[in-house]
Amino acid sequence: MTAIIDQAPAHKIRRHNPRPRLRWAVSDALVLVGRGMRHTIRNLDALFMSVFLPIMLLVLFVYVFGGAIEVGTEYINYVVPGIILLCAGFGAAVTAVNVTNDMATGVIDRFRTLPIANWIVVFGHVVASMARNLFATGLVISLALVMGFRPTGSVLDWLGAVGVIALFILTMTWVSVMFGLIAKSPDAASGFTFFILFLPYVSSAFVPTDTMPSVLHGFAEHQPITPIIETVRGLLMGTPIGNNAWLAVAWCVGILVIVVPVSGQLFRRRTSR
Repeated sequence: MTAIIDQAPAHKIRRHNPRPRLRWAVSDALVLVGRGMRHTIRNLDALFMSVFLPIMLLVLFVYVFGGAIEVGTEYINYVVPGIILLCAGFGAAVTAVNVTNDMATGVIDRFRTLPIANWIVVFGHVVASMARNLFATGLVISLALVMGFRPTGSVLDWLGAVGVIALFILTMTWVSVMFGLIAKSPDAASGFTFFILFLPYVSSAFVPTDTMPSVLHGFAEHQPITPIIETVRGLLMGTPIGNNAWLAVAWCVGILVIVVPVSGQLFRRRTSR
């Protein structure tokens, strides 16, 4: 009997193994998350986009542009929430390219021959992106504190801000997964994510929206980035939040409700060929 079990294919062993299937799924997911993190470390372009570029932008806006921009407070206290969300956008762009690489190079076809659920491949990209972006966010906040960022929020305010940031990162990651599944090449995936990187610039991230021309002001006030930034800024700096918190959550949840099923459908369609 032992010899028969030893010689049985892996998927047969899993099917009849009394251990819960959830444990197998968690084990497979951890392997693919580790794969995504190793790819980030080995890919200098991805590491630069995820970590170093947001730090460079923080230094640029604070020390080069900050002295010329009047926002009614220290500019670093105003701009850090925007840099945090911009950081998440850059990290999400890397995810789109990674997903497209897997689809275009045949890696997914190899994974399909293994006894793992197809969805775990996408899950690995999402979790790796979350970990990468949260790490980059921590670096940006740490550097900002060294540069003079002085938040006034309580511990609960910080927890709320971290929760909103994590929800935003999750949303942008799934949007990037969808773009990565649509694109046929890494270059195309990078182009699709340009819109994600553009949104924070036309929001309240770097200047108040009421200083913009009327057309841009209307767009900046009614796009998802502005209420998210105002919520994070309000929690960390004690500025009025109003209904921005509800709008921020509604935008993120609404986008996820649309993007996650669409991504699943796209993945099934591309892997069924």
